[in-house]
Amino acid sequence: MMIQDELKKRNISVYKFAKQCGLPYTTVNEICIGKAKLEKCTAETVYKIAKALDTTVEELLTPYLMKRSSFENFKSTICHRVKEMGDLDFIIEVLESEDIRKFYERKWYRECLYLLAMLDYLSRENNIPICEDYDDLRAYKLEEPVYPDSILALSAVMNDESILEKAAVNAIPEFRRFNIIENEVRNVA
Repeated sequence: MMIQDELKKRNISVYKFAKQCGLPYTTVNEICIGKAKLEKCTAETVYKIAKALDTTVEELLTPYLMKRSSFENFKSTICHRVKEMGDLDFIIEVLESEDIRKFYERKWYRECLYLLAMLDYLSRENNIPICEDYDDLRAYKLEEPVYPDSILALSAVMNDESILEKAAVNAIPEFRRFNIIENEVRNVA
């Protein structure tokens, strides 16, 4: 949960929120504008903000502590989770976690759309209706195609653009819809 987003949702000014928290306006304002890092604040400050937002300290701090890894690492992690958990348990976990929406709210569009593509792909593979909760996100796609690093490297080494074209044609449809070129999500080591 991002504080400034919550304040917008609740239509509360930073000044009024600071009063509700019992914290100085400057402290809350600097956290909201990113000048001060919430994760570096005192436990008392974090606790007061969490209490005023009616949430836990853990829930409040999670987005501030979550660091973005490379997209290739993200994709690999997702594919390994699918392999370890199995399709159905993975689908259930993703739907319960609401990670797709969380990534979108953080503006992590690649991760959001990749996870949604994986959810849709696994749903098709298992003859499960797709979750309509994300229909609004299905209207989006990345501006530029995102190719796996291995395909980009092969194309560069061979000096052959047709490698990219072939990869795009053979991409899994659920991924290609979002301009993510993904050909293999099952064969992970």
